[in-house]
Amino acid sequence: MDEDAVEVPVAEQAQVAKEFVDGLLDVMGIGDAASEVVLLDQDTAELQVTGRDLGLLIGPKGATLLALQDLARTVVQRKTGARTGRLLLDVAGYRQKRKEALERFTQKVAQDVVANGTPAALEPMSSADRKIVHDTANAIEGVTTSSEGEDPRRRVVLHPA
Repeated sequence: MDEDAVEVPVAEQAQVAKEFVDGLLDVMGIGDAASEVVLLDQDTAELQVTGRDLGLLIGPKGATLLALQDLARTVVQRKTGARTGRLLLDVAGYRQKRKEALERFTQKVAQDVVANGTPAALEPMSSADRKIVHDTANAIEGVTTSSEGEDPRRRVVLHPA
């Protein structure tokens, strides 16, 4: 572990992130948005932002959301010295919707791979999205997965088993 790391409870880290995100929402003029800290487990907190017209905070394929999450983590690290704990940011339930859409898409592609007996390479995606695809596909009989390429062009390939 980093010798400069400071043990800071994840709830305290999430509160620092909440203050940062609330300030950002205020500066952006998104006054009807609200944020709430949800402790998922002892080491993980999720800051959930809700409101109307929050697409700007999500961006294409969640890119802006990931950037905001990274910014919030950086702010937490600088203000608290914390290097442990997991801090997630979600806007308008995007993460769950994305997970469900990826699971449906993966199931369809897996069915095609099994039926045709040919591999299928998916578009490049984030490591979090790749994990969802791997987990979903590996639960389907007759399909295996691998990752190919280097970030940010890394992709999942589904293979017939």
